Formats: sequence, structure tokens, C-alpha cells
Amino acid sequence: MTSSAQNTPPARRDLWELPDVSGLVVGVLGGTGDQGRGLAYRLARAGQRVVVGSRKAERAEAAAAELGNGVEGADNAECARRSDVVIVAVPWDGHEATVAALRAELAGKLVVDCVNPLGFDKKGAYPIRPAEGSAAEQAAALLPESRVAAAFHHLSAVLLQDPEVERIETDVMVLGESREDTDVVQALAGLIPGMRGVYAGRLRNAHQVEAMVANLISVNRRYRAHAGVRLTDV
Repeated sequence: MTSSAQNTPPARRDLWELPDVSGLVVGVLGGTGDQGRGLAYRLARAGQRVVVGSRKAERAEAAAAELGNGVEGADNAECARRSDVVIVAVPWDGHEATVAALRAELAGKLVVDCVNPLGFDKKGAYPIRPAEGSAAEQAAALLPESRVAAAFHHLSAVLLQDPEVERIETDVMVLGESREDTDVVQALAGLIPGMRGVYAGRLRNAHQVEAMVANLISVNRRYRAHAGVRLTDV
């Protein structure tokens, strides 16, 4: 007779054997925008040390003061210098210029791109495909001395910033060239209650993940929701 324990599938390595990221400083470029502020707030609320960056230090410092939880503010270059992991959460139209200007400061860092190249017309949101293939691949091309991953694309800025929301029930699809780096990003995602980081392939597949945000925008408008993504059987 087979025991229930024998019928239980083995735990998957990438969902439970993740590194300790408690000592890492996380910088958020674009930390004064809705998505950046929300990510900074959630990570800091989970106990992570966070630095938000902006083109102007004064604006970043003001945002940090509003976010509380020990969040610090600095201009983008200083934010990059002071951080171990840097999340890029700037608007798509400023993505290339912002990333290119910080090549020296981001050298040797793990850079996590969560930018979604989108256009909007009377029919709604639609994905844009950059020449490099995706925003994450553009960042990788601009930052040859950095390690670039892609994640945090499908999160609702409204939910992230709402202090009344205790849990955000969603998965974070994480892409990158190094499993050590994607493990770090998965661990950071897992700090936020209800959230789970799931490895989803290499950067060449980032376009599909970025493009899905156009579909979620349509879902949210139709159903007046803040939809995310949940993967089954993982």
C-alpha cells in the first residue's frame, strides 16, 4: 500500500531553496512613480533596506519620507551606487536614456527590469517591441557589465501602494540568464505576503511577459479589477 507521503510530489527547488536576501540593499529607479513607489513600499514594509531614486534627489527624499519604513531617497546615480540590487521602474519613454546614463554606477550590480513597453490608442493598450526584443534585453545591451533580470511586470500599483491591503495574491514571473540571479529576485518577490516568484526562462522570452500587461489592462478596465497572474501546478 502506498503512503500519502509517497504520493506527494517532491518540492521544487526553485520555489523553496532560495537565498537569504535580508542583507541586500534594493534600489528602485523611478521610485517616485506609482509602480516604483509601490514596490519600494512593499519591500521596505517586509523589512528590506530600500533606496528610491529619481532624477532629482529632493524629489526622491520627499517620496522616501512619505513611504516611511526606513526608505531612503537619492538621485538615480547615488541610488544605483548605494544598492546591491537595482529595480528599473521608469516610464518606457525614459527607459533607454535613464539606463544608459547609469552604466558606470550599475556595473557589477544585479539589475531587475520591470518596464513594460506599451502604446495607447482609441482601442486601448498594445505592446511595443523594441529593436532589442524587449525592455529587459535593451537594458542588457546597454549594461554589458551588469547582470540583468526581468520581473515585477504584472503588479497593480494601486494594490502595492494601499496600506490596507495585507496580501497581494499573485505570481511574479522572473527571467534571466543566471539562475543564481533569478533565485535572488524570486526571494525578494517572496518577501511580500501572498506573492511568489517563479522562474520563467531567459531574457529572450521577456517580450511576451512585458506584452501581457496590455491584456491585464483590458481585464482591469472591463471588470474594474486589479488583476494579476497566478500560475497553476507549480
